[in-house]
Amino acid sequence: MIGKLIERDPEERHRAATPLELFVDLASVIAIAAAAAGLHHVVAEAHYKEGIFVFLISFFAIWLAWLNYTWIASAFDDGSLSFKLATFVFLSGSLVMAAGVTEFTHNHQLKLMVIGYVIMRLALAYLWFSAARGSEGNRQTSLRYGWGILVAQAYWVVLGLFLWEWTLPMMGLFALGALIEMVVPFWAERAGMTPWHRHHIIERYGLLTIIVLGETLLSTSFALRETFDAGEVNMALIRLAVSAAVITFAMWWIYFSRGDNLSGREFWRVFTFGYGHFLVFGGAAAVGAGVAASIDMVTHHAHAPLAAGHWTIAIAVAVFLIGLTIVREVFNLTGANRFILLATAALALCTPLLSWPVESLALLLVAAALVRTLRADTDPKLAASGA
Repeated sequence: MIGKLIERDPEERHRAATPLELFVDLASVIAIAAAAAGLHHVVAEAHYKEGIFVFLISFFAIWLAWLNYTWIASAFDDGSLSFKLATFVFLSGSLVMAAGVTEFTHNHQLKLMVIGYVIMRLALAYLWFSAARGSEGNRQTSLRYGWGILVAQAYWVVLGLFLWEWTLPMMGLFALGALIEMVVPFWAERAGMTPWHRHHIIERYGLLTIIVLGETLLSTSFALRETFDAGEVNMALIRLAVSAAVITFAMWWIYFSRGDNLSGREFWRVFTFGYGHFLVFGGAAAVGAGVAASIDMVTHHAHAPLAAGHWTIAIAVAVFLIGLTIVREVFNLTGANRFILLATAALALCTPLLSWPVESLALLLVAAALVRTLRADTDPKLAASGA
């Protein structure tokens, strides 16, 4: 029996993330940590191309499931038992997928990850059909979501359980499946935009950013632990730990700089924000993987040279900054101010060529945070919006 979900008021005052949503974030970050750990190990073992594919495939699945849950919860989480139980099924699928990410990293088998992903997505399809029953005004949109998700899951079951091999053509088929998944919301929302809450969505994305950045702080603590466990001062590890901490702090500062990350409800603005955060979240997670790989390299527990760790961190930071430019800067700022973070991303890619690469990157990000803050304070567009 499909339940009924009642739509939430998109203008509801004092709307905040619920304990259930935070529980979902916790489960999602377990899967994200598994994907980052996989990237860490393949970089340390100098399997760069393989590592990129594994990380992108794993992270895409985790991110997309989280994204769809976040938006339907913002619009239809009515606190009902039906919504809670479907969320618990979603959480169970997330744990299965986290285990599948580890298996995928080690032997490239996609079956367990697909099973976990499909469990999550079927829970979401149920929620969309429940929304169709409970909200007449959003019935068509919700039905499109529900049926679109089901069609996509049929595709993944065939691909992941019966056809999958670690070959380039299969990568193309995976990309096709990803495209199908991303087209579903475009198609669904054309029937009418769901009543999501703008400030609630901003908070939800900000919370996941904080959690993902926490992965880098965890890697930083590992670097310090390695130093203390060795019984002697390892200045290379200390410099890496301090620089990684400063990089993380600066990334937090830049993300939560002045200006709403989602400043309107226009169709393309919303989708740019929602999908563009793939770069923000992915870049933030990859920074932690790069720091962890660099620790292995400094302590001679890796086959790759230390430069590979430096490049991983720099590229990940650049991706994070490019993502923020796309989802926020081009909408909120004017003139050259829109490209401060983009220019910083370009400079970040030069830091591995310097004598003190991670230290230089840390200083660059602090400078970017300061410049962005000062320029935003005088930007006429932000001043006019009152953000």
